[in-house]
Amino acid sequence: MEIIVGKTAGFCYGVTTAVEKSEEYVKKNMDRKVYCLGEIVHNKQVVEKLEQEGLIFIDKLEDLLPKINNDKISVIIRAHGEPKSTYEFLNNNKIEIVDLTCPNVLAIHNIVSEYVENGYNIFLIGQKNHPETIGTAGFCKDKCFIIENEEDISTALKEFLDNNKKTNEKILIVAQTTFSLTKFNKFAQEIENKLNQNESTKHIKVEVKNTICNATRLRQEETEKISKEVDYMIIIGGKNSSNTRKLYDIAKNNCKDVSIIETYIELKEFSENIKNKEKIGIMAGASTPNYSINEVIDFIKSL
Repeated sequence: MEIIVGKTAGFCYGVTTAVEKSEEYVKKNMDRKVYCLGEIVHNKQVVEKLEQEGLIFIDKLEDLLPKINNDKISVIIRAHGEPKSTYEFLNNNKIEIVDLTCPNVLAIHNIVSEYVENGYNIFLIGQKNHPETIGTAGFCKDKCFIIENEEDISTALKEFLDNNKKTNEKILIVAQTTFSLTKFNKFAQEIENKLNQNESTKHIKVEVKNTICNATRLRQEETEKISKEVDYMIIIGGKNSSNTRKLYDIAKNNCKDVSIIETYIELKEFSENIKNKEKIGIMAGASTPNYSINEVIDFIKSL
């Protein structure tokens, strides 16, 4: 049996920084309560480890209100980033901010802020309910149209045209950093094609900025390559991780037998199937720690 492990599998730079700096900050500030808005990264095992070390996870800003006057507190902004309104709330309440937003996400916040100030509307291609998308939209004022699938394109264009009869007829297209590169290119092209098909809209200026991070692109490309070479593919990552789900979708297009798991324990029910495979591929999402990958490798070898 041959095992092929993706070279790009596991923690990306942004996740590594967020996790390590969270641990460091909690250890150095034992005299105060340190909160994190949402999961620091979409990985249950990583979150549980940080909880054990003292980091407190909360789902919404309102959860902080009872603590403000009583406790000495800090709030960590996770790798996915937060809307501008979150920073304003924390600053207004004099709460210390530990900003661990991924640099690639911060770059998008700066881009959309600048373009909105220059009269552009933002077409943000990404998952509507993903925290990164919500955070980026929060820097676009009321000029953001979120597109998650092809059906959203016509809806977004109609709403944009209804709101912009003769002014601000400029569009910037950007993407959630972990979105599918293939889908982003396809959706961006379709938006331009729809505008160019109509005499009344072909004058609208459209700029496209591919803001999908390089690590995501490389991981997706490597997943496609490996999944074409193996007879069984294993994707490791949090069930609620966007980039992990994209890897699974890519692998499914090329390999008939694909499993998506969080830990090696989930592979036990596939033991007999795994034993019969000649070549197994392994890829992990950006929020998957190395020890989870190694546990999967050790389990397969034990069979």
